[in-house]
Amino acid sequence: MRSVREIFKNKEYLLDEPEIIKLIDYCEELQDEIVEFKFHKTSNKELAMIDMLKEVIKGCNAIEKEQMEHERFGYEAPDYETTISNLKNYIYSRCRDEKIWL
Repeated sequence: MRSVREIFKNKEYLLDEPEIIKLIDYCEELQDEIVEFKFHKTSNKELAMIDMLKEVIKGCNAIEKEQMEHERFGYEAPDYETTISNLKNYIYSRCRDEKIWL
């Protein structure tokens, strides 16, 4: 599967288009649903870890986007401390729910 960045590597300016943003969000939702379906189908902890990592990457991408918007448009800077805390809490919560011990 190709990443969004690979698909738009020669035309990254398109990533700012509202329709493209909606399409990317929709694709991410579908990817999440596929992972969730596979997990329920197999109850495999590896798939739970993959799903969790995808959520973490999605969170990282969102904070990177906020940073780019801050730099580009002067919007409020991202709250990295809260983001890191939320990501850690999410990881620990999912691990506890899935009985994955780090």
